[in-house]
Amino acid sequence: MDVFLVPVATDRYELYCEEPEPATATAPPTGFFRRVAHRFSEMVAEAERERRRGGPPPDETPPGLAARVKRRIMRWVAESIAEQRLLWLLRRQHEAAFVYPDDLSETHAREILRRQLNRDFERHRFWLAIDALGLIASAALTLLPGPNVIAYYFAFRIGGHYLSVRGARQGIRNVTWHARGSAPLSALRGITAEPPHAREARVHEVANLLHLEHFASFFQRAAVP
Repeated sequence: MDVFLVPVATDRYELYCEEPEPATATAPPTGFFRRVAHRFSEMVAEAERERRRGGPPPDETPPGLAARVKRRIMRWVAESIAEQRLLWLLRRQHEAAFVYPDDLSETHAREILRRQLNRDFERHRFWLAIDALGLIASAALTLLPGPNVIAYYFAFRIGGHYLSVRGARQGIRNVTWHARGSAPLSALRGITAEPPHAREARVHEVANLLHLEHFASFFQRAAVP
């Protein structure tokens, strides 16, 4: 797993990685909580596949209303978890490559990495507690007819924050980071203040040098002048 420390402003950084292709579905496990976790993982994988497709093939028959609504929901799910993907992937990692701008010292880059992971750990732990209270409060809506959409919403958020807390903790405590400097990442620092259209070509050049398929769109969103 490669994790990149990306300068998105003169003195601000974001962590980035590209997730592997979502795994194919497996048979659901036994046990209530394991089945819930399995269903959550399936929903995330389906959302990722929808995001990768970017839209229906040009020769596909126009979908019905239900299919269009489902696609919109899946895209919303994929976007809402975008910043959590790295943390989720870290949960099962014991070693990872850490690529940082080579105009930083390795010691400074590692300090930023640890600070970012600590920040993510505290933030997701806070929202995990808040959303748990929301889920408990939404139980009152089960008395109303129809699906309890509010409870589903809080359950989804709880699942995401729980996985993020585990990933951040794994990255802080157990992952062995193999650091290396990167000149292309350093080159990004000089263009963060430029408007997105002016820096587009250079961002794509960096993405190609780093062999990252989705990096350009990430940087254009994160590095707002």
